[in-house]
Amino acid sequence: MQAEPDSHPRSRKAAGSVAGSPAHTVQVRAGGSGVVCRGPGRRSSGTFRIVRARAVSATQGGPISVEPRINDRIRVPEVRLVGPNGEQVGIVAIGDALRLAQEADLDLVEVAPTARPPVCKLMDYGKFKYESAQKAREARRNQVHTVIKEMKLRPKIDPHDYETKKGHVVRFLKAGDKVKITIMFRGREQSRPELGFRLLKRLAEDVTELGYVEFEPRQDGRNMIMVMAPHRKAQVQHHPRRGEAADEGPEAPAV
Repeated sequence: MQAEPDSHPRSRKAAGSVAGSPAHTVQVRAGGSGVVCRGPGRRSSGTFRIVRARAVSATQGGPISVEPRINDRIRVPEVRLVGPNGEQVGIVAIGDALRLAQEADLDLVEVAPTARPPVCKLMDYGKFKYESAQKAREARRNQVHTVIKEMKLRPKIDPHDYETKKGHVVRFLKAGDKVKITIMFRGREQSRPELGFRLLKRLAEDVTELGYVEFEPRQDGRNMIMVMAPHRKAQVQHHPRRGEAADEGPEAPAV
């Protein structure tokens, strides 16, 4: 069936302008990477103009769950069953495994989904999640998060400025943070790296009671860098359990 042309005057005008213009050929590349339009361009005629097309996904999936499958969510015909105390039961049908879990008042948890057949274990899943959260919380408590501060000096620094900079380094080390000390050379100072080396050694000796040299002074382009770290005892004292208040553990399951 042939469609009737639009009777609107603007449509007729637009159709006439398109019909009177040079022919354009539109080709779609394989794979949908772009559209090629063949026709006269603005600068030269008979050229190809490539228009990139955005690839939009037709379907958008939801977030992937990281929780293991338990009980009726396990959709396989048979599993390798492990008892609650770690004993090997063997390969059993999924129905028999669910029946054993129900008789023992436990959950059937898939612990190795990629195995063939998948490995499932009889356990109290609520208690298992609680103990895992407690272990993760304890591991976060024992972590010491060290922040690296930076202090910049010049090789010909004024004595008053040196004392001020040293005071900042002392404050950082007392707070349990590492300090990256940078000596900046300019102009002819680059030919005298021993000035920066002596200054870094002097600063390290002045604060030796609070920290130690973790990375010895080394030349890095126009700069000389040294890293100092606080002593372990002072670091743990000032950051005993950072993040403990933010990481609240889950409540114990009701008995």
